[in-house]
Formats: sequence, C-alpha cells, structure tokens
Amino acid sequence: MYENRQKWPAKKEKMHTQLRELPSRYGVVAIVRMEKVRASQILSLRKRLRGDVEFVNIKGKVTKKALAGLDVPGIAEIAAQVKGQCMFIFTNMSPFKLNVLLARNKVMLAARGGDAASIDVTIPAKNTGIAPGPMLTEFKEANVPTKIDQGTIWITKDTLAARRGETISPKLAALLGKLDIKAVEAGVELAAALEAGLFYTREDLIVDVGAVREAIAAAHAEATSLSIEAAYVTPENAAAVLARASQAASSLASESGYLTPETATAVLARASAAARGLAAAAKGYSAS
Repeated sequence: MYENRQKWPAKKEKMHTQLRELPSRYGVVAIVRMEKVRASQILSLRKRLRGDVEFVNIKGKVTKKALAGLDVPGIAEIAAQVKGQCMFIFTNMSPFKLNVLLARNKVMLAARGGDAASIDVTIPAKNTGIAPGPMLTEFKEANVPTKIDQGTIWITKDTLAARRGETISPKLAALLGKLDIKAVEAGVELAAALEAGLFYTREDLIVDVGAVREAIAAAHAEATSLSIEAAYVTPENAAAVLARASQAASSLASESGYLTPETATAVLARASAAARGLAAAAKGYSAS
C-alpha cells in the first residue's frame, strides 16, 4: 500500500519535505483550486511575487500524510480542503491582501470551447497571413467577411464575434486562437486560508475594495462632522471648529449688543433698525 511505501519518487519526497517545513515557517497557508487555472497564470504570479510568496504543487495523499501531526493550529482544517487539483501558497502577507493582489493580477488568455467571453470579442479587419484553404470555412461559420488577396486571407471589416458573457463555441475558440485574439480574463483566487489558527473560507476572503474605501470615507466624514459639532479639536478639524466658534461668538456678541471691532457694524445696524422700528411705533401711537 501507499502508506507502507519506504521510498517515494524524488518529486513527491521534495513535496513531503516542503509541506512538513513551510507551514511552520510562514504565517499564512492558503489553497488555490487549479481546475480552472492555467500554468501560464501561475508562472506569471511566481515571477511577480517572488520573495513574498511560495507556491507548492500538491498531491492529496502526500499532502495529508505530510500535514498529519504538524504542530500548527488549524492545519487539519486546511488539510480537509485538499480535494482535486490544488496548490498551496505560503506567505507572511495577510490572506485578504494576498487575495486582492491576486485579483489585480488578472491576465487575458486564449479562449477554450465553453468559456464565457470576458469582453466584447472583435475580430479586426486585417491581413491574416493565412493561406486560403479549410480556414475559409471557419471564417464563414463565424460570419467573418473575407477575401483572397496576394495569396492570403484578408478580413474585410471588423466583426463582433461574441459579446461579453456569451459562451464561446469550440470552433470560434479555435479561430480566435489562430488569430491570436485573447477573449478570457482569468485570475487566481484563494479557496481557503489559515492565519494564526484562524480558518477563512473563500467567501470570507472576498474583499470589495471599492465598497470598503467608500465606507471608510463615509465614516471619516461622519466622524469629522461629529467632532466639529462637539467642538473636539484635532489637527484635521481645528480650522472648522475655530471658524464655527468664531461665527457663534460673533452672532452672540451682535445679539447682545457687545461692541468689538468685528461686531460694530452688525451691532450698530441692529440698533439702528430697532430705533427706526421704535420711532415708527411711537409715531403711530401719537397719531392715534
């Protein structure tokens, strides 16, 4: 049986060794499902995140055997998530930051039959450089107008091959591949993660950066407004608090007739208006 095997292939032996050591060396262990991830995506991420993130391809039996008994809080929960094609990511970066970073590093890939178009896919008018032959039938089936000129197939006008969200057929995918048109935006996302004994599911790790930014901005605006109302002075609101206090003081001084160089005009104008009103009332009383 596998469990009784005394000698493993070198590749599995290396994997077993890594999985025994890395969970203790790094603060975060995360899983990526590989069913819809292509090798080119991982290669690109390895280059961009070198030094911050370590990727390890895993096999179910080797992984579970390697992780069994490790003195890492929560490691059993991660081991339970190892199903199908998976990859481990080891890092000291926050899993939330890592997931956002992975989402920002999406790439455009050639479509496969059954993929949904990530964009409106347009086949541009150009000389394809392809010799006439069976390819003409593929262009015709995709409703792409062509002509033969100088021994090659020319596309005569820009053609919308698929709208965003539409399923790309195998034949159209093959045609787009020959024309080097990439129609699928692909990214890598974490399926689960473990940090300091805390286990996070895929849903836990999804962060709407725009919504968080808006919420923080709204909270800041509300806090600033409250601090001004309460006259709680901070470096950020000092100007607004002092302006509000100055306005309130000027209004109170004017109302009470307290003369200062700043309130004199308002106080005298108010007194003048009161005097005119009193004179008018007295004149009306005398007339009666």
